Amino acid sequence: MNRVEQKPDMSNGNITYWNRIKKHFFSLIEKIKRLQGNPHYVAMGMAIGVFVGITPTIPFHTALAIALAFVFRGSKPAAAIGVWVSNPVTIPLFYYGSYKVGVGLFGGPGGQMPDFDKMIHTLESSIPMQDKLDLIKVFLAHNLEIALLMLAGGVLLAIVPALLSYYLTRRLMFRAKQGVRVISTIKQKRRETDRPGGEETEYDDA
Repeated sequence: MNRVEQKPDMSNGNITYWNRIKKHFFSLIEKIKRLQGNPHYVAMGMAIGVFVGITPTIPFHTALAIALAFVFRGSKPAAAIGVWVSNPVTIPLFYYGSYKVGVGLFGGPGGQMPDFDKMIHTLESSIPMQDKLDLIKVFLAHNLEIALLMLAGGVLLAIVPALLSYYLTRRLMFRAKQGVRVISTIKQKRRETDRPGGEETEYDDA
């Protein structure tokens, strides 16, 4: 009998890659749930953080997001959390996407495409900040047009995710607050039910 050929499964590399993204995503959700404040305030901070995190502005993500959160009156802790949408797993996608969007919309210089892996590895390394700034200056001196194209593409690429993160975070915060109210109401009713009959409290004379 002929054996039926099975379709090959996704490679282990791809499985690991998407599992890391899912783990990072759910970790962000848990951090959002622990934030305090008005849903709009928290959602605004998160949207700013996600927006900045997608743009090619390493190593200034956190400082830039907090500064913008201050200007636009969003949650600074939420903005700091939001930038973590950018991580070693997603950064190559964001940088490559920013470059392609910028070149696609505005045109670009000919020649070889920048080595994004090397660039990201250098900016994410533990070398002193001054050394990173020096490398950025050198890159801008020789590739200013590419840098501007990447920045423009990154800004455009970040708009939709930022809007989605605002909507989802605000909805998540509303649901979390409703859950707290429901739990509080249930506990209050239990206390009233468990109170001995005829026993007065400070509220009964009101």
